Amino acid sequence: MRFGIIGTNWITDRLIEAANAHPEFSIGAIYSRAEETGKRFADKYGVKNVYTDMEKMFQSGEIDAVYIASPNLFHAEQSILAMKNGIHVLCEKPAVTSVDEMDEVIQAANEYQTTYMEAMKSTVTPTFLNLKKHLHKIGPLRRFVFHYNQYSSRYDKYKDGIIENAFKPELGNGARTDLGVYTIAPLMHLVGEPNSVQKNDYLLSTGAIGQGSIILGYDQFEAVLMYSKITDSYYPSEIQGENGVVEIDKISDPSQIVIKYRDGQTEDISVQHEYDSMYYEVEEFIACVKNKQIESTINTHAISRSVAKLLAQ
Repeated sequence: MRFGIIGTNWITDRLIEAANAHPEFSIGAIYSRAEETGKRFADKYGVKNVYTDMEKMFQSGEIDAVYIASPNLFHAEQSILAMKNGIHVLCEKPAVTSVDEMDEVIQAANEYQTTYMEAMKSTVTPTFLNLKKHLHKIGPLRRFVFHYNQYSSRYDKYKDGIIENAFKPELGNGARTDLGVYTIAPLMHLVGEPNSVQKNDYLLSTGAIGQGSIILGYDQFEAVLMYSKITDSYYPSEIQGENGVVEIDKISDPSQIVIKYRDGQTEDISVQHEYDSMYYEVEEFIACVKNKQIESTINTHAISRSVAKLLAQ
């Protein structure tokens, strides 16, 4: 499957490196606003076709699908344009910046019968999928504690007065959308939307969220989500039940998950990952396209909409 690439940053490099392990993945074209930047990126991967006009790339006949890793603000517009031209879309998280945008994206996928999937890698990994099968073992659920706190490599520049995209809310960036999304998405996969939402955010001078937390209320349990781009944390995430605790090494990229029962026994429910975690999102997406599905049965449109709803509240 020939992919067009939008976005030439580190996440794209990682996606390509992971996707190259898939026998049906290839790159047909690169898009960049600056031709020099696009050519430099294309040369790195031996790609001949470089475009500075996105729609021309979509209409070139050189790609079947597109991976979108541009700033969050542009995700919905670019996804819809691709689907309008018959191009299937794998879009980096967060998929959109509002529920209205998500509704427009879903409408486009249905109207043009194209596959659209949010590239949330953690929820399609073998280890996370196995967690779903074993969650009942800890008995009645009482609390989720998910967090993703990672001191941004760009924060030191920010403190020196150099504002990069990571701290520009006008581009849809900030701790909640960039990191908090990794705590919200798996929760939506496991238990769905909450009954109540309480949020607390620390805003930087640009208006970007530097760190924050969310408490979500359900009928019989609660979820506490924390995210930060200005501090680190080394604690695992947890799911607490009356019969035990599920301990997750890293909610954004789970590879080690252990159940610790109240009687002292432990059960490792991790699944060995043969590939980089980003490989599995590519594998799921390509399978959806081949099966003529407009959405994944795992990273569904409805779940992406629920995540967008919580991000925007």
